[in-house]
Amino acid sequence: MIEKISDFSRAKEKYLQFIKSQEVLSEPFRDKLGQFNNFYIPISKMIYKNYLKNKKTRIIGLSGGQGSGKSTISQLLKIILKIQFNLETVVFSIDDFYKTRKERKKMSKKINHLFSTRGVPGTHDSKLLYECLKNLKKKSFKKFLIPKFDKSMDDRCLKKKWIKVSKKPDLVIFEGWCVGAKYQKNASLKKPINELEKFEDKNLVWRKKVNNELKNMYKKIFLLIDDLIFLKVPSFRHVFKWRLLQERKLKKISKGKKVMNNKEIKKFIMFYERITRNMIKTLGSQAKILINIDAKHRLKSIKFN
Repeated sequence: MIEKISDFSRAKEKYLQFIKSQEVLSEPFRDKLGQFNNFYIPISKMIYKNYLKNKKTRIIGLSGGQGSGKSTISQLLKIILKIQFNLETVVFSIDDFYKTRKERKKMSKKINHLFSTRGVPGTHDSKLLYECLKNLKKKSFKKFLIPKFDKSMDDRCLKKKWIKVSKKPDLVIFEGWCVGAKYQKNASLKKPINELEKFEDKNLVWRKKVNNELKNMYKKIFLLIDDLIFLKVPSFRHVFKWRLLQERKLKKISKGKKVMNNKEIKKFIMFYERITRNMIKTLGSQAKILINIDAKHRLKSIKFN
């Protein structure tokens, strides 16, 4: 018991240290200890309990709109799961599996010009992602690399910067804005949801291709997830506000590399709008853990389904 209390204290200390390091680049975190006790610890306990059932590598999907806090939450869970529960955890984002700029340019010429912009299903290397998740779950584990994507350069990093996975993890936190997203009926695609769809996808080619990707390859990928955590934002309006904050943070760490201005971000999130709105509407009841985020960017409530 003494050891467990000690582990709890160390986890809390590391949790607070990590938050402090993030506050330098972002807005201040509110109710740090309340969030630790009421959200991060219960989630970590549930993940640990499920892991103990067969002690096989489990994939935890973490999904939510842009700027909802997925990357930060992933790292905080990793800290607690390692220190308090001694679980080896690998964290990566679906964003790291974006196709190279060259591949997307080729796709944009062949199918629709909108595919030159990263974001939607179809702009990821889905085959590489599927194989990566399958490798992580295999009994006979062999070390391999997970790609990294540089958003400030809008291209995949060189292999020397990829994540090395040399030891079989107990847990994988697989985060991303569209993780767990479902496809829609083709009839619901007809009415444009914003100016981008109305003027740049008049023949629905882009929408139908994205939806078809969700229906097929992405469904296959998401079926590998054992537990899904969904961060539900108050509305799509907050995605723009929080994405601006994310871009300011990127500007501070990208050392002069190109970042988007407000107008560019407004257009950029239009690419994500249809799927994000559908996720807000439908994913809450399907996720294992639903976390509601309030308008002030705080974890407001939690529900275990």
